[in-house]
Amino acid sequence: MKAETCPVTSLEEARKSPEAAKKFLKDNDVRFVLAQFVDIHGVAKTKSVPVSHFEDILTTGAGFAGFAVWGLGLGPHEADYTAVGDLSTLSLVPWQPGYARIVCYGHVHGKPYPYDSRVILKTQLERLKERGWTLYTGLEPEFWLLRKEADGSIHPCQPTDNLDKPCYDYKGLSRSRMFLERLVECLQAVGIDVYQIDHEDANGQFEVNYTYTECMTSADHFIFFKMAACEIAHELGLICSFMPKPFANRTGNGMHVHLSIGDEKTKNLFFDDADKRGMGLSKLGYHFLAGILAHAPALTAIAAPSVNSYKRLVVGRSLSGATWAPAYITYGDNNRTSMVRIPYGRLEIRLPDSSCNPYLTTAALIAAGLDGIDRELEPGEPDNINLYELSAEELKRRGIRVLPQSLKEALDQLEADPVVRGALGAAADEFINLKRMEWVEYHRHVSDWEIQRYLEFY
Repeated sequence: MKAETCPVTSLEEARKSPEAAKKFLKDNDVRFVLAQFVDIHGVAKTKSVPVSHFEDILTTGAGFAGFAVWGLGLGPHEADYTAVGDLSTLSLVPWQPGYARIVCYGHVHGKPYPYDSRVILKTQLERLKERGWTLYTGLEPEFWLLRKEADGSIHPCQPTDNLDKPCYDYKGLSRSRMFLERLVECLQAVGIDVYQIDHEDANGQFEVNYTYTECMTSADHFIFFKMAACEIAHELGLICSFMPKPFANRTGNGMHVHLSIGDEKTKNLFFDDADKRGMGLSKLGYHFLAGILAHAPALTAIAAPSVNSYKRLVVGRSLSGATWAPAYITYGDNNRTSMVRIPYGRLEIRLPDSSCNPYLTTAALIAAGLDGIDRELEPGEPDNINLYELSAEELKRRGIRVLPQSLKEALDQLEADPVVRGALGAAADEFINLKRMEWVEYHRHVSDWEIQRYLEFY
């Protein structure tokens, strides 16, 4: 008599109950589960938990010394930070056989911890939920694939990737396909729907696009994407970098955020085909947009959170002819020189870069947008011109504001903005203090540029 075999549990089934999850882990020969969260910088942190203790992650959580992690607001004498798993995020780690990952909420003393990035975003999502709304986001992370030489210098992974205008170049894409194919396979294996890959505007720079979803899931996907990309590159002897601007004369790494809000009846409440401006935006969409523009200086600190970010948000050119990054607080119809582009019927926020914490950035965007809705703010008329070509005098005449041009300036704006600062809650002071320390360290650093310019000048 033939023995009956139990069907392999699907990922969708595994996320329905702890029992189904345990069967899924057994069916896939999982030995360890990574209990994962992020620090205030958006960097993935984990503990490796033997699969026999998987249920502990869902109940008591995995314990961490909170003082050892950036931005958790805990001293070495205080309670442990525990990462409690969200079963809906369970997945395999395809590039690391025998491992699974579960995204966690941070808890202290058995309660959700307000310094945890995912808890911060969840708080803002509750504000949307009260109105019957869901925020959908599509994230577009750009990254570099690099190699490091023995002397410490970095270069594009392929020596032949050296065109002045390399965007969409077939050779640049094809010769990095081993990494890109492996990355896409790993993302698809956990249900992340990749729909296109391209070579971007800098040598060794790429973008992988995947389908939009509810914004918390989008943020989870972004962290998983970075984990996969960096480890797969490492296995190939390469570096995958999400640094905003490693090369002064090339474009930076953006992480554009496409936004729309839906309810139970309507998928996209930002859409209105009768828009007199011809951009397909509803009144609600314009109010949300106006809130983003009104709070843009403070948003910059969270969406562009590193010293290096402000080498990207500059007025000027790159070697290919454009920086593709915003410098001005404007919006426009399919205008990639503006801070907010309007792909018909939704918003694309071009301000964030790939170093941002996606949970904090999304939370801040929600807070700014809801303020625009609540106060019925208007964004003014769009700027459908090449803003890079305008002189300082013309910008002033048009009343176009410039985004903060340094981390210090952005932090000053964040500190003075109760709406965006309020979106971070208890973590706001922690974020501001850490980033001010970063600015001071940078400001005191003596660079090669200074040595070359001043050593024998005076």
